[in-house]
Amino acid sequence: MNRNLTYALVAGTLAFSLVVVAAQAPEPTQSTWDGIYTDEQAQRGQPLYKKECASCHGDLMSGGEMSPPLTGGEFLANWNGLTVGDLFERIRTTMPISKPKTLSRQTNADILAYIFSMGKFPAGKEEMPPDAEMLKQIKIDAEKPEAKPKP
Repeated sequence: MNRNLTYALVAGTLAFSLVVVAAQAPEPTQSTWDGIYTDEQAQRGQPLYKKECASCHGDLMSGGEMSPPLTGGEFLANWNGLTVGDLFERIRTTMPISKPKTLSRQTNADILAYIFSMGKFPAGKEEMPPDAEMLKQIKIDAEKPEAKPKP
């Protein structure tokens, strides 16, 4: 078999596999507007944010010279439609920039709760879990979704 044909078949098989995996990924069942963290969790996250994040992202999360904002229109435009799990994993694997992957999952969840509180997303009765797979069930919505009629 010709080498180019072999490469094309392998590439096509990989592309098809990715489409199948993406199609099987469950749709998020919650929104950031559903109260996905508690006030207490956000309060725990505030000093952690100040210690680990504020030097780059600013005390008010407005961003810095090389760091994006973590609230407001630009943040929402970047993350709208993605999941909290996507954002959690980005933070977990790349932050803090000077020492990525050094913060615990709980610390990252608490900081993320504080970020959502500063973004004016409502608190709820359950803490945000420090589990990326569970957080992939929560969609980041820039605007509050319309209430679905109950059957």
